[in-house]
Amino acid sequence: MSSIADITETEQWAVSTTLKERWPERNIELQLADVEIRMYPNDRELTECPAIFWQVDEASFIVIKVAERVYRAQFYYRGYQQYGSGVKDFDDIADCLVTMLQVHADREAVRNEEQAS
Repeated sequence: MSSIADITETEQWAVSTTLKERWPERNIELQLADVEIRMYPNDRELTECPAIFWQVDEASFIVIKVAERVYRAQFYYRGYQQYGSGVKDFDDIADCLVTMLQVHADREAVRNEEQAS
């Protein structure tokens, strides 16, 4: 059982609102989950953390709450195509989301160029 508080309704609202701004034509279903992560790369033990997950087209997204008001995010296409935000931890869920969505938009632009070539 995690000692980290669950994702709150306010945090869910922040995610939902941000996603509606990014994809206004879509109704994106959010899923709450618990995940086990290594807090630090050299950790042997896994820590259970609450998370919020969603999918858009081929991409899957996750925001993990690693402490009170501390978040990590990543998105992936397949298990071997994982992308982070470039920032380890955020103290604001909105900043975490916006940064990850910008990295995703940049990655999508590269994917589209590669497919057009």
